[in-house]
Amino acid sequence: MSYLELYDGSLPVEQITNKWYKDFRLSNYGAIITFVGVVRDENGIDGLSFDIYEPILNSWFEAWSKKAKEKNAIVLMAHSRGDVLNHTSSYISAVCSPKRRVALELIDEFVEDFKASAPIWKYDIIDGKRVYAKDRSTAIKGAGILG
Repeated sequence: MSYLELYDGSLPVEQITNKWYKDFRLSNYGAIITFVGVVRDENGIDGLSFDIYEPILNSWFEAWSKKAKEKNAIVLMAHSRGDVLNHTSSYISAVCSPKRRVALELIDEFVEDFKASAPIWKYDIIDGKRVYAKDRSTAIKGAGILG
C-alpha cells in the first residue's frame, strides 16, 4: 500500500479521507489527524496548477515515513498534478499515531516541511493561462546551480 498518492486535477477529498479512515481505524491508532489544503480565491486567480518532480518527492516522503516510524506513526499524503480550481483541494496529509501528541506535532512539522521542501512548482491560473507563482514559491535546498 502506497502512502503517497498523486492525482490529476482536484483531489476527491471525501473519497481519500474516508479511505484512509477505513484503512487505519482498526490499526490501533488513537489519533488520525488530517490536514486538507483548499485553493483560495485571491489575487484574481481562477485556481492553481502544479508540476511535480516525482523522484525527489518520493525520496522526501520516504524520509518522512522513516521519521514517523521512529515515533510509531505513519504519514499519508495526496497531492494534485495539473490544474486545481478555487475552492477545491490540491493537498491532503494525515498522521496516524497511537498517541495524540505525537500526531499533532508530526502533522505540523510535516505540513511545514512540505511547503518548504517538496519539489512541487506552483502556477496561478489566470484567464486560462498558467503563470509561475514565483512570489509564493520556495527554493528547494540543494537545487539550482548555486544550491
